[in-house]
Amino acid sequence: MGRHRKQPAEPLSAPVETFLEMLAVERGAARNTLESYRRDLEDFTGFCSRKASRTEDAGADLIRQYLKALDGRGMAARTQARRLSALRQFYRFLYAERMRDDDPTTVIDSPKTGRALPKYLSEDEVERLLDAAAERAGADGRRLVALMEILYATGLRVTELVGLPLRALSRDGRLLVVRGKGGKERIVPLSEPASDAIQAFLAVRGAFLPGKADSPYLFPSRARQGYLTRARFAQLLKELSVDAGLDPRRVSPHVLRHSFASHLLAHGADLRALQQMLGHADISTTQIYTHVLDERLKRLVQSAHPLAKA
Repeated sequence: MGRHRKQPAEPLSAPVETFLEMLAVERGAARNTLESYRRDLEDFTGFCSRKASRTEDAGADLIRQYLKALDGRGMAARTQARRLSALRQFYRFLYAERMRDDDPTTVIDSPKTGRALPKYLSEDEVERLLDAAAERAGADGRRLVALMEILYATGLRVTELVGLPLRALSRDGRLLVVRGKGGKERIVPLSEPASDAIQAFLAVRGAFLPGKADSPYLFPSRARQGYLTRARFAQLLKELSVDAGLDPRRVSPHVLRHSFASHLLAHGADLRALQQMLGHADISTTQIYTHVLDERLKRLVQSAHPLAKA
């Protein structure tokens, strides 16, 4: 039997391409975000084509049929909700630009999703990772320590971390100016261990500048973009987790971001301050960490309260 081949994506219409261009130019959407929107709209475009309709002309009934088809494919409710969110943004754009007279998504209910609590490591487990990084020798070791200390001290997104420009570091080495989603800048304080780790790394940073006089990035590399890639850092983190005696499946850059937020909140951090440090546009996104704290307190009561053992 021949191997099953994936069908080529349906060509996107001019209105869809204009929408994607707007996201890139006006909203400064990241490449990964644009690719995600493109994939979602390509899938919907293919569905519309099979129903003899143009994407920009789809009505509420067709969108409901599409969501039902996604459910029939066994797609998770959370993924369905993301697809619908992409369609909402698209039709809202068409309506605002007067490319159509209505927004069909206003009458569509979002799929019900249970909000999953973020996965995080305990403070002891993070400490084991940092200790394992400190045992690495040479320039590679200093770079890994700097990456880990910055990530745990700031909760940066991995793309923000690996692509940090050298100028992001303040003169006194205690602050980072981070450009996050949508090109928005925020100032993030560094812990003393993170500041010290950066200074130690800067002394050997030249080892990562092969054939170059200098680089604008804090963590330069031979990669095409000129700085350490997300994939390479994730790989280094998996290797480090093994050294620390942790299950590498539980450790990722995003898990460390969650760990930073959960630990900070557990130690009494203000929710608004945490929102600013994480770069969340809406505080409701940050509030998920209060649920993490609630769950931790529930487990504590269940395990330690005398009546719970009765």
